[in-house]
Amino acid sequence: MAGTDDDSIAAGDDDALFVLTAVLLTPAKFPSVLGDDYPAACAELDLAPLADGYGLVIGQDGEGARWTVVIDDVSLVAVAIASWDCGMEHELSPDERTVVSALPGWPLAVAVAAPGVPAPHDPGPELTDRPPLRPPDTTVWGPAQRRLGADEIALQWATWREQIDDSDFVMPDGEAPTDAEASRDPAQGNEADRTDATSTDAAPAEAGTKVARTEAERTEVHTTENADTGADTEELTGIRRVMAEARSYVNAPPPLGRVRSSFATNDARTLRADGPGWSLVARTDDIAFVLLDEEPGEVLPVGRGPELPGLLEALDKIAVRPS
Repeated sequence: MAGTDDDSIAAGDDDALFVLTAVLLTPAKFPSVLGDDYPAACAELDLAPLADGYGLVIGQDGEGARWTVVIDDVSLVAVAIASWDCGMEHELSPDERTVVSALPGWPLAVAVAAPGVPAPHDPGPELTDRPPLRPPDTTVWGPAQRRLGADEIALQWATWREQIDDSDFVMPDGEAPTDAEASRDPAQGNEADRTDATSTDAAPAEAGTKVARTEAERTEVHTTENADTGADTEELTGIRRVMAEARSYVNAPPPLGRVRSSFATNDARTLRADGPGWSLVARTDDIAFVLLDEEPGEVLPVGRGPELPGLLEALDKIAVRPS
């Protein structure tokens, strides 16, 4: 997405902002690098989590400095993005009365620069008291990289799905693998199960994807005390923990935007959910993929089994959808 060369709006003092791109910051669609949910993303930009959301207009001033202008005219930004995605030129010129704030720096990586101005750089300290926004370091695995990876899978679902053999992944109900699968050495894995992910923007350098074939390989079970019943139960880690925390969202709704639903194909929806240390992407008519902070570069598929369809249906009912 990119604006036209003539796109400019007021920012800072008398400087014009040359628009390079724009993104939405709404409960249903926000830059996932900013947080697990909409309120967290807003907090990163010192914004109140308004129900209607914001538009983020990203560009450079006449001196080449990077600025992110926050506006409350969400529809204007949405129309511009849709036009750019279709390869059409569209002038994004918000009214100054819609400007909420002008933040130094860019929260996202931008590959283009405005013509006729100096190279992109952060504004000087004399122009702002706020530290400049900077994109996360995507060369190191962490929460932002994990969420970007899940976003990439959602966008390229067919490509990722065709790499998975349905006999190779974990069922959330603990269904045992075949003897042949159980006999494989988890430490060595199988070259056919590992996919080079370096071709995606969301993947770290030299990261790969590896199929989780047994629950013992990707989960650990410990005994703890259940605070509600006083009975012994299981403290879950890995995929089991993610499934348990996702189920908890159904009974106790999480922060706005932590579960999002978007159109996929036919009657199916694409689900994106995030939680402490994990991200999930799924199709309501298919399987799910899980990414974990403790598993750098790994994409763990979860089979449907008897439980996943009901969980995905329940999550879809509480998910935020684009208007």
